[in-house]
Amino acid sequence: MSEQYDYDLIVIGAGPVGENVADYAARQSLSVAIIESELVGGECSYWACMPSKALLRSGHALRAAQRLPGASQAITGKLDANAVLARRTQFTSGWKDDGQVKWLDSAGIDLIRGRGQLAGPGKVQVGDQFYTARAVALATGSIPTLPDIKGLAEARPWGTREITSAQQVPDSLIVLGGGVAGTEMALAFASLGSSVTLISRSALLGREEPFVADHVAAGLKEAGVEVRLGAKPTEVHRAQDGTVSLSLDDGSTMQASELVVAAGRTPATLDLGLEALGLDAKLSVDDTMLVAGTDWLYAAGDVNGRALLTHQGKYQARIAGEAIAARLNGAPLETGPWGQHAATADHHAVPRVIFTDPEVAAVGLTEAQAREAGFPVRTVAYDLGNVAGASLHADGYTGRAQLVIDQDQQVILGATFVGQDVAELLHAATIAIVGSVSLDRLWHAVPAYPTMSEIWLRLLEACRQAV
Repeated sequence: MSEQYDYDLIVIGAGPVGENVADYAARQSLSVAIIESELVGGECSYWACMPSKALLRSGHALRAAQRLPGASQAITGKLDANAVLARRTQFTSGWKDDGQVKWLDSAGIDLIRGRGQLAGPGKVQVGDQFYTARAVALATGSIPTLPDIKGLAEARPWGTREITSAQQVPDSLIVLGGGVAGTEMALAFASLGSSVTLISRSALLGREEPFVADHVAAGLKEAGVEVRLGAKPTEVHRAQDGTVSLSLDDGSTMQASELVVAAGRTPATLDLGLEALGLDAKLSVDDTMLVAGTDWLYAAGDVNGRALLTHQGKYQARIAGEAIAARLNGAPLETGPWGQHAATADHHAVPRVIFTDPEVAAVGLTEAQAREAGFPVRTVAYDLGNVAGASLHADGYTGRAQLVIDQDQQVILGATFVGQDVAELLHAATIAIVGSVSLDRLWHAVPAYPTMSEIWLRLLEACRQAV
């Protein structure tokens, strides 16, 4: 390392993405510092992935037991909300980052507390201190979007942070937003005893296949959530007693103890100093996460807008960390079988799970996306309830599976599963898509009987019949 630099690499943001960029670079003998203004571990560890899934899991387990004769007779009570909240808090380590800081120390990564801002090529300012590096990586994540509704900001609504870190269960809750966070938190707090109304201007989970919305809406209603679709909020007011009133465009008004806004997220690029360097706040990166127009700045995870999912961000981070190390060490970038230095899966094979009940597990392109991209498409679908493993899994099992097929190449472009516990079916589909495994080879991947994975046999039978 040249004497003029403090570090080989500085990473701004110590969430799971930033940690992975730093770790994979440090493994290649680079000197690395990571800058964090809040908790090391980031949004996913303390306010998103982990606490939200902990809040959901107990309700999932209870409903699963209620669907099984013998087990259902043994259930004599409801969820213990305080116990669920306590378990959630365990997963956040009580919103303390001691363990994460200890890991950074063990990995040889320096931690700089404060808000980092770009002050020039390879130069970062934290407070009144400046640090220099041969490369800088942005891993600042994303921030929630607040819709333009009269009185909303003044009413101090909860966002995803407030709902996942809640210390008590509100008597009643209005959730604005029919996306992933909205549907998951509506279900979680209905399970914990809140009276929940979910409001969405359009269909639920509109980025997925259309049949997903029908299954999830039915599941929410069964859990006691009132689902109002096509409703447009016009005004929000918080009374002196703390209750929130919400007016809709149909003239109706509703009240609740709390209002949760889950209206999507946007990359956190403000106040990073990008504009002063002549860089667009809407970052564009190549497959090594190098920011367009630079030879020193990288951006991984939500901040680059490619795929706002923790696992995809960590995937990008692994690529970026090794690509940065290769460039700084003067080694060639690898594009061979392992493809260490190119994040190609972001383009066509993004897996996602929505932990509602029923669950939604999908990867790759929807039918509409595939057609828009110009692929010669056909789809095959099957009722998951007709698979032996699913019928054993739960009485009255309902669900659906669908594949989107490239008719010319005879490979899978997308897969969607809806049903209880379908998340564990997803990785097989992800492998098939990433590996471009042909349908005729998949025919010889025999699923075990009687498991839900037998859905693959039924889908492939439907593929053969459709030829």
